[in-house]
Amino acid sequence: MSDQILLGTRKGTLILDRKQGRWAPRPIQHSGMSISYAARDPRDGTLWVAMDHAHWGPKLSRSKDGGATWENLTQLAYPKGARFVEQHLPTPDEQSDGTERPTSYKDAALLKVWVLAFGGSDQPGTIHAGTLPGGLFTSKDGGDTWELDVTLWNHESRGGDLFAGPATSRNQWGGTPAAVAYGEFVPGIHSIAVDPRNSARMLVGVSCAGVIETRDGGRTWEGRNRGMTNDYLPNPEAEWGHDPHFVTMCPADPDRLWQQNHSGVFTSEDGAQRWKKVSRSDVAVHFGFPIAADDRDGRTAWVVPAKGDSERMSIDGGLFVARTQDGGETWQTFREGLPQGHSYDVVYRHALDARADRVCFGSTTGNVYVSEDRGESWRCVGNNFPPIHSVRFA
Repeated sequence: MSDQILLGTRKGTLILDRKQGRWAPRPIQHSGMSISYAARDPRDGTLWVAMDHAHWGPKLSRSKDGGATWENLTQLAYPKGARFVEQHLPTPDEQSDGTERPTSYKDAALLKVWVLAFGGSDQPGTIHAGTLPGGLFTSKDGGDTWELDVTLWNHESRGGDLFAGPATSRNQWGGTPAAVAYGEFVPGIHSIAVDPRNSARMLVGVSCAGVIETRDGGRTWEGRNRGMTNDYLPNPEAEWGHDPHFVTMCPADPDRLWQQNHSGVFTSEDGAQRWKKVSRSDVAVHFGFPIAADDRDGRTAWVVPAKGDSERMSIDGGLFVARTQDGGETWQTFREGLPQGHSYDVVYRHALDARADRVCFGSTTGNVYVSEDRGESWRCVGNNFPPIHSVRFA
């Protein structure tokens, strides 16, 4: 089990170390900067953070000495000519009179690095970054240089090759409300799952489009949304337009995938060929943002439910974690050690993680909780932290 937790917060990076049975925070690093994601590369131990600098824009930072010193890297940049079909709130495809909007385009500029993922052991130096406005970047030299996955960017589901001219197909990637804070309404890639058996297989989660898979290292991409439903689409079972909040896979069973979706909890046991909805309204397992898969048992996963989209807070003032051990057929809820009155915590999509028997989550109210018994009981290991954006065991 890992004895270190990395927290990306609204005001910097926090590292918690487990010493003599207690979790202790180090002094905050990247102080004052909003950190969207923080993680450790398991291949060489490098620590990575994605920073949202209010003045200089999004940047990456890495530490090769366990967090003692940090190096800020050159900003990722979209290549000249990268464009996307402009989306509009609140109705992306229609004007107020019900007629279809004329297609308009915008030049792509990096708004946010939303998630980082690391290639397999056969890909030393390969790192992936998911961004707003919906681009996937890959570095093959340990983060020194980055290249946009143009095949995914030019996918027919988002209009085709806009480098070459006007859209040749209908754009079906909607904007995500998470981008509105950046003054845009654009898609975002927030989940990247690399198959540990085959690094050429990778799945990405897109808000709002769905799940897309490559099996050849990014040369081709296929939608993997069969079985998913979207309650607010005219056709809930449409091929595109879904809003997964987070998508993950079991490392020991990579064909078992999980997602917390805007419209419920879904799982797949056949490598995302088909998804099955496993929400359980009787125990309030439905809406939320994060989901964590067990690293050994593909049938086990954890969620931290929220009340709903219009009321993003804990349910009835009580915070709880739900766990399934049978692939979502049944769910147990656990509350021991968690506040059960006047709790208004929300847990963001990257702010829940599991490693062996330990589970950890952090909330928007700056509280961090750790379980040492697979989620059955909890201990608060930090109060009054900045709002937590991401939680990852190192």
